[in-house]
Amino acid sequence: MTSFDTSPQLNVWRALLALAVVFVMLATTGWTALRNQRGDTPLQASLSAWEHGRIGGHGLPDPQAQPTKLARFFASLTAQDRASLVRKYPLALGNMNGAPPELRYRANRVALDQARKVERERMRDSRLTAAGKQEAGRRMHRFEDLMEQGRHILAFDPEGSGRVAEVFGDLRKADRVSVVVPGVDTDLLTFQRTQRKYSAPVGMAEALHAAERAASPSTRTAVIAWADYTAPSGLGIDSATAMRAVEGAARLNTLVRALPGDKPVSLFCHSYGSVVCGVAARSLPDRVADIAVAGSPGMRVEKAAQLHTTARVWAMRDADDWIQDVPYLEVGGLGHGADPVSAGFGARVLSAQGAKGHAGYFEPGTASLMNFAEIGVGAYRSVHCAHEDGVCRTGLSGTAAA
Repeated sequence: MTSFDTSPQLNVWRALLALAVVFVMLATTGWTALRNQRGDTPLQASLSAWEHGRIGGHGLPDPQAQPTKLARFFASLTAQDRASLVRKYPLALGNMNGAPPELRYRANRVALDQARKVERERMRDSRLTAAGKQEAGRRMHRFEDLMEQGRHILAFDPEGSGRVAEVFGDLRKADRVSVVVPGVDTDLLTFQRTQRKYSAPVGMAEALHAAERAASPSTRTAVIAWADYTAPSGLGIDSATAMRAVEGAARLNTLVRALPGDKPVSLFCHSYGSVVCGVAARSLPDRVADIAVAGSPGMRVEKAAQLHTTARVWAMRDADDWIQDVPYLEVGGLGHGADPVSAGFGARVLSAQGAKGHAGYFEPGTASLMNFAEIGVGAYRSVHCAHEDGVCRTGLSGTAAA
């Protein structure tokens, strides 16, 4: 941890931070105890049914088994068997790492339809307040949106604020895979937006996929809008600690390890998503070639080398991004460490020209999106550095995959 001066004001600040940490621990313990009294969630119920299920006279494999083992199991099934599993265990199958992506898409379509019907009934529930009915309506319409023809939902959990992931492109045929990891206030209802489209995961992923195809038309790419973790809500205690990031990092690691094939993967981590990527870095497989962060509050380390990753580490921040005013430190569990665009951190610092603030990094026409796309297709020597000396390209080679 970085050393700081010992002024009385800073000592008071440290004491307040320590009290805040205690409050977080107590509040979290109480919340967990209360939550555990609620019984099985729909996903837990589906997984429990799977664990007791049978097909062809045999038990079903452990849903937490290695992806390669699960892939072999699904490959051994007939089309009729697979259809039966989709029908009986849609939530379990739709979130099962190791299941073929196409099967997960089908299962999540069924699960979304079931969740849609639940919300439609809640809209008619006289016990709900007007606000509760309105939220049920918003959720129902979101599920309908996600069910639209041609959408590929890789993960879906309706519990609470919800989790979801969507694929753009063909995961099986891709030469390179990109994963967009968003930050605070990301849930089912904010997964996509009509206004400020490119500040939401779907818009981010769509823009990146289009920019990658423009950067290298011959490179087959797939982009995942990954909101499959419980992100902090607002700029409160959750966003100032790594609690959500630790759980998100485990889920991100599981996702990457279950992706089909062995082609390179690049992570594009925005805001608190960069905390998730920082925590995940040391446990990610070697196929992760790049970790690029934008508008980062820190990656829970003081230097890029402390991430202990073989991936290239990139960072960018727009000059108008308010995140630069957040203290870059970590004290008593609060704060996320050093500034990733600082000279001492050791990341390759990219231009974010045109991004305009904290939420504009994936806007079409910006240097930030263009840089992400060049990284996504492996055209490292084409990236635009933040500084004219081009130091961010030092020691790099590589062009887009054929």
